[in-house]
Amino acid sequence: MRPQDIVILLKMLTIQDAGWQYRGLAASLFISISEVSDSLVRSHVAGLVDESKRHVHRQSLMEFLEYGIRYVFPQVPGSMVNGIPTAHSHAFYKQHFSSEFNYVWPDEDGNVRGLAIQPLHKGVPKACGQDELLYKLLASIDVLRVGRAREKELALKQLKKAIL
Repeated sequence: MRPQDIVILLKMLTIQDAGWQYRGLAASLFISISEVSDSLVRSHVAGLVDESKRHVHRQSLMEFLEYGIRYVFPQVPGSMVNGIPTAHSHAFYKQHFSSEFNYVWPDEDGNVRGLAIQPLHKGVPKACGQDELLYKLLASIDVLRVGRAREKELALKQLKKAIL
């Protein structure tokens, strides 16, 4: 598995059109079509998508996110940069938790200063600007990667509500 595989799987869950195409999925995530194709092969081998590579095995994905994401794709906050809020700094989580520092995905167009969290793929900040649900899901993933126990508990509830 590669980090962008998680981004692709979550995006597949947010797509309302049953007739989606690899080209559209790739464009919406700022990822190449070949990366999408390779990712879905890896996800099929891992048991996260069906044979058609068009339907996510939701329960399996949720188990991976809950128990494995922080070990497979760990993250340590970096230096102070401008960027797009993520983890507990996302607007939804900011309503529930206060923190001395913001966490952000580094982005030259970002308007918040905080500790850098590397996104699962370089196209994530742009993709999340076009898809609020994907943004919340990926911020929730970052909570699992860097958050504290109470934050992780709320993030898991939000992910389960969206995925299951």
